[in-house]
Amino acid sequence: MVNAAIVILAGTESPADTGRLVNGLEAAKEFAETEGDEVELIFDGAGTEWIPELEAEDSDYHDLYRAVRDDASVCDFCAGAFGVSDAVDDSGVVRLDDHEGHPSIRSLVDDDYEIITF
Repeated sequence: MVNAAIVILAGTESPADTGRLVNGLEAAKEFAETEGDEVELIFDGAGTEWIPELEAEDSDYHDLYRAVRDDASVCDFCAGAFGVSDAVDDSGVVRLDDHEGHPSIRSLVDDDYEIITF
């Protein structure tokens, strides 16, 4: 059994960012599909900007996102800082604010999660 936390930090500005997003979603999907593995998919920093795009059914990556959406969460502070707070609310994706408005990476490490950033 493996515990993995996939953290999407890449924004929406460049093809390199898109590549990081897709690789992160694919990694999360692989963990989600492996029996016994646990995965947390966290959109943090500029990565929160992906939520409105991925929620759109015409997004190229909507289906991939939907495959792992139940494991997804969003940094509460960063959703506001990057102007996607309303979109996150509309999506229903869980907000994390464990450590001063942000996800607690320390808690994940304490729970034996490997932290993988994209």
